[in-house]
Amino acid sequence: MKARSKFLLGGLVVIGTSVVLMGSSVQETAQYFLTPSELANKIDRDPSFVDVGVKISAKVVTGTIERAPDGRSVKFQMADSTTTYNVLYKGVIPDTFTDGVDVVVDGRLDDNGTFQATILLAKCASRYENEPDKYPQSPSYPTGTKPAA
Repeated sequence: MKARSKFLLGGLVVIGTSVVLMGSSVQETAQYFLTPSELANKIDRDPSFVDVGVKISAKVVTGTIERAPDGRSVKFQMADSTTTYNVLYKGVIPDTFTDGVDVVVDGRLDDNGTFQATILLAKCASRYENEPDKYPQSPSYPTGTKPAA
């Protein structure tokens, strides 16, 4: 076998191994979550799917957040366009967790239909806005400047 052929064969082995390793690592690290409707459909098809660990992404239903007095647990409802689930989470509550925010919860749906979350992630807003001007524009002061004392 010629040296050039050995070099090409070795290069193909290295490239092929790299592609296989990259493909397997992407599959292992990819995170997939269900919507409440997808979870409901899975349970309708297979009732034993209850109490199986899953991730769900949905919006927090406005006005349903009930924080415990100790600040270490929260009850709320999450929903998509057709399905709503009650959620109970015990742990550190993210600062960005508010009404109407998108959340990803990791946990299990119990026999009562309540999602027992072990992880709660609140998605950040896609944009932040400036605080409104404290000093509205007036003829004698430019916008946002403070009058002299």
